[in-house]
Parts: sequence; C-alpha cells; structure tokens
Amino acid sequence: MRNPAVYIVASKRNGTLYTGVTSNLPRRIWEHRDELRDGFTKRYGCKLLVWYEFYETMPEAITREKQLKGGSRAKKLALIESMNPTWRDLHEELH
Repeated sequence: MRNPAVYIVASKRNGTLYTGVTSNLPRRIWEHRDELRDGFTKRYGCKLLVWYEFYETMPEAITREKQLKGGSRAKKLALIESMNPTWRDLHEELH
C-alpha cells in the first residue's frame, strides 16, 4: 500500500497529537508503534493511529499536512471525532 497519506497519531484519547505525512502508512505506523525512530512521537508516546486520509500525489498530501499543522488543536480534535468518535486505534484497518 504505497499511497501518499496524512495521518494523526495520539498518545491516548485527547492526549498528545502528532500530524505526519508518508508514502507508506502501514510501515510508518509500525515505526511509531515500535518506537524505531527517536523524536517527538517516541518522547510523547504517540502510537495510536486515530485519523488518516489518502491522496493521489505526495504534493497534495504535503499541502494537507501543512494545513493541519498550521491549524488549531480544536480543529484536529474535531477532525478525529468526525472520522473516529471513539478514538479507536485504526492501524488494523490498514492490513
């Protein structure tokens, strides 16, 4: 599954959020879950995939990621709640 995607991982419901972009969402979520890279998500325990969108091209995905990163936390929470009101870990949907 190599589709450009924008995603949000969380430490817990209403916890710390991280917004990212990738060309391989299942692999990237595995990296977050297994803490394979040092950085923000490892430091704050952001392992739960709570929201994602796929795009046709990487430039489209990057534009969306920048839009989300520039937006408020409230907008991100509303986006998560609209797709995933129970904040379940969506990584199983990717397999």
